[in-house]
Amino acid sequence: MKVRLLTLTAMVATLSALGALVKLPVGIGSAALDAVPVLVSVAFVPPLFAGIAASIGHMVSALTIGMPFGPFHVLIAGEMFVILWVFGLLHRAGNKRWKWVFFVLANGVLAPMPFYFIIAPAFFYTAVPSLLIASCLNAGIAIVLAPMVERVYKRVVVK
Repeated sequence: MKVRLLTLTAMVATLSALGALVKLPVGIGSAALDAVPVLVSVAFVPPLFAGIAASIGHMVSALTIGMPFGPFHVLIAGEMFVILWVFGLLHRAGNKRWKWVFFVLANGVLAPMPFYFIIAPAFFYTAVPSLLIASCLNAGIAIVLAPMVERVYKRVVVK
């Protein structure tokens, strides 16, 4: 495994952890900006490693608010891994617009779906609006930043 790839993944996970510290109140909870660095990173990190960085970012975000869902956060971190892995695959396949739609719907609607059955339908219905807002916020910031980061990365990359 290349040291450069591990270093980039660690840097993205660290930026994701820093983004997890930025909390914006939305609905019944707060939106953390932990997904922004990972969404941007799919341009230069393989999808598998973007997923790993996303799951680390979620765990740090959960730790900063006291782990209110306890062990369920491991499930959520797994969901983040899969969502960002698929997002990265869509990016690599050239689906520039659909990857954003996928992220918002997967993170805002599909990810809380298990809690419909585990906790209660009421929890799902109250969580979805907040998660959709948080997903749109993360995606919106990443959409603005991604082209700039891609240009800089292409200039700096050593082959």
